[in-house]
Amino acid sequence: MKLEMICTGEEVLSGQIVDTNGAWLSNVLMENGYEMQRRTIVGDRLQDLASVFIERSQQAEIILVNGGLGPTADDLCALAMANAMGVELEENQRWRQILQDWFNQRGMELSKSNLKQALLPEGAIMIENSVGTACGFRVKFNRAWLFFTPGVPHEFMQMVEDTFIPFISSLTSQISSVSVVKLLTLGMGESTMAEKLEPLTWPEGITLGYRSYTPYLELKLIGRDLAPGIQDQAEAIAKKILADTIVANNQPSLASEVHRLLVNSGKTLSIAESLTGGEISSQLVALPGSSAYLKHAIVSYCNEAKINLLAVSPKTIEQHTEVSLACVAQMAAGVSKANGGPLSYDFSIATSGIAGPGGGTQALPVGTVVIALKTPQQIHCQRLRLSQKRSRQYIRELCVAVALDMLRRAILNLVPIADYGYIECAQQQIFEINDSLMG
Repeated sequence: MKLEMICTGEEVLSGQIVDTNGAWLSNVLMENGYEMQRRTIVGDRLQDLASVFIERSQQAEIILVNGGLGPTADDLCALAMANAMGVELEENQRWRQILQDWFNQRGMELSKSNLKQALLPEGAIMIENSVGTACGFRVKFNRAWLFFTPGVPHEFMQMVEDTFIPFISSLTSQISSVSVVKLLTLGMGESTMAEKLEPLTWPEGITLGYRSYTPYLELKLIGRDLAPGIQDQAEAIAKKILADTIVANNQPSLASEVHRLLVNSGKTLSIAESLTGGEISSQLVALPGSSAYLKHAIVSYCNEAKINLLAVSPKTIEQHTEVSLACVAQMAAGVSKANGGPLSYDFSIATSGIAGPGGGTQALPVGTVVIALKTPQQIHCQRLRLSQKRSRQYIRELCVAVALDMLRRAILNLVPIADYGYIECAQQQIFEINDSLMG
């Protein structure tokens, strides 16, 4: 079964907005065992829309069409589909009544432009929209079912989950089974990974895929119509080769993996951020349930904040600078008791460094990053030296990733500091938690 997507809209075609709906759909389809073969983008022009519907309906069996169902003049998908089929638009009485009730409940008048959303190609099957005013619909044309959905992301996602996936599932016997294992890695480049993995003999039905996004590289083990146990066999091969570079398994991000581990373990966390400016805490609090473990986070961007809020010793900054292992060790210890209490939290993270483009010195060039992780027993610190050619954003994102992975490893009772391949660890040190360290 050949499954495709058509994304509509001038704003998508011109690059004014990114097609996040398409990326989300591809991922959801994979998670449900289906695979998209093609994605087409077309603008809001009536003839172009009709032409692409005719063309792709002769090639695919299922096509999801996203966008172009709203009340404005550039929402042309229903009319374009009617023109392609050689039929008229007709008002769907059921959706008209739903619209009328929706507007009545809000004390609003149902306008002519809104009524446009009830006009569907003759013979189309209406699909209810539980969270919006634009219904979807599907039609059989040439060899394909075309399934039309709104472009508003939350409406689109709801309709896909409520109706599109079940619709595909009703045709499961005609669709190949697809399974995907995703291994998120840190510290290995795409060419290096390919050199290590691609010469190996992989089980029949396994295909390798790569997705690179700063600073991670995700390996996909894509299995099609596999015999039982084959996917596990392929995963074991990949894990043996990639080893410590793997930071998450079938998770959308490293933050998601850390979040899962903290929730499941019942451990607590506090964070002190200088270089990363709150990004570590931001990634964690974006996930529901983070209040179970995240006690507080402090952005101590200047030295005064480090001294006054985190009890970093002025002598430490004077002798070692704020970009030193001693400083982040005291930051990690200080944030754990920043509420005036004892060292009661299981873990604390601290970051500092020079992201550039200015501010570097010969002793501390741009790209110098220091990170500390406090465990119940010790404080593990490392200094990374990144290339000065790297952007400010890259340096900060890499610091976030390494800090989160140090925490991940500690929760799993692994040595917090790992060998990340191309990420140079220039220095590391373990501090004991004592009064001397606390200043």
